[in-house]
Amino acid sequence: MSPAAPDTGHPSPALIADIGATNARFALVLDGRVTAERTLRCADFPSPAEAAEHYLESAPAPLRPDRGAFAIASPVTGDLIRMTNLTWEFSISGVRRALGFDRLEVINDFTAAALAVPELAEDERVQVGDGTPLPGAPVAVIGPGTGLGVSALIPGPSGWTALATEGGHVTMAPVSDREGQVLAELRKIYDHVSAERVVSGMGLQNLYSALMLLDGREPEPLDPADISARGLDRSDVYCHEALETFCAMLGTVAGNLALSLGARGGLYVMGGIVPRLLPFFSHSRFRKRFVEKGRMRDYLGPVPTYVVTHPYPAFLGLTARLKHTA
Repeated sequence: MSPAAPDTGHPSPALIADIGATNARFALVLDGRVTAERTLRCADFPSPAEAAEHYLESAPAPLRPDRGAFAIASPVTGDLIRMTNLTWEFSISGVRRALGFDRLEVINDFTAAALAVPELAEDERVQVGDGTPLPGAPVAVIGPGTGLGVSALIPGPSGWTALATEGGHVTMAPVSDREGQVLAELRKIYDHVSAERVVSGMGLQNLYSALMLLDGREPEPLDPADISARGLDRSDVYCHEALETFCAMLGTVAGNLALSLGARGGLYVMGGIVPRLLPFFSHSRFRKRFVEKGRMRDYLGPVPTYVVTHPYPAFLGLTARLKHTA
């Protein structure tokens, strides 16, 4: 896998953005290179247009961008966008006009993440467990962050096609009695306990609270970072169990995804949570759960699983998208 080739067809820079439920990350693409990365809090702005304008006011660009590509943590089914875990609601064409762009492409954030996979350098991913990718086979992508993103790369005659999916909202299934009890506890709160309800930042909070309530304890108001920290240093038994359960359930969902897609080209884990847990994650039940699919164990055993360590994988995907749609 090699970096994207320079996009030399446009003298002016392009604006790219990776917009999640918590943060909006902006950068410029000039001569095929990503520069001037900056992260803004979504809560500080009423819409992506205002956030982008704030970024552009201080961006070190020789010319104002006349085009852009945004990746957003939401379904993209038309001009009107209602973000899943954020109050932003906006029109793509309206944002394009507000920024004065000739072209603005908006895609799902994990479509961009999937497009990043062929652009990754070898030192921008860490393999967890055994396995060797099958050339020309589909590739699965999954990523816990504020929510849970899912995508895939499907090979074709003209290259890779990235799927826009909402696979993070599949129904979560338990593997053990303890997980069954946890999900039953969460069904008291949610009509539908999806994978995102347990395998995400909010999922860590849900797991911690459910585990404590099952044992008749009152949960503390901890955020995902607190739970991770206490789980990693084992200072809190429930935080540690929440972290272990998170990794195991991610393995279950990832294995289901790989089976559904026939992803013998590998599965890539992205998002803001897992790269921070790498030593713990590598020794967790993730890989064991990934391959534990009964008669399909021998099918999944050769499928490699990787954690992506590049800080802005969506930027790689957006840059590739700009290059191929120029």
